[in-house]
Amino acid sequence: MTTGATIDLAEKFAAFSDHWRPRVAAQLNGQDVRLVKVQGVFPWHSHAEADELFLVWKGRFRVEFRDRIETLDPGQFIVVPRGLEHRTAADEEAEVLIFEPSEVINTGDAAVSDFTAPQGQTI
Repeated sequence: MTTGATIDLAEKFAAFSDHWRPRVAAQLNGQDVRLVKVQGVFPWHSHAEADELFLVWKGRFRVEFRDRIETLDPGQFIVVPRGLEHRTAADEEAEVLIFEPSEVINTGDAAVSDFTAPQGQTI
């Protein structure tokens, strides 16, 4: 992660292959810009103190709520309000940018599991 430099998203996403392990590409005002590759279904969870923004770069991505499913294509984003239970999913691999406070744990209030990513991994 380089401060004050142009970030090439295609280059950054090409630098890793694992799923559900966000990498911090930039930080601003206490927020991380995280890059993540996803495939399959993530556990249900919520974040009591933080909104999350998911922006699809490549592929098709779902955000599932208890009462509906939102499907996003490249160039689309959604903001999940703090406290709202959700899970994310992709049938095929998708590449997604996540904007959220730096202290947010990706699995929120769900039990620690294989989906719980290490904090602060940069790219």
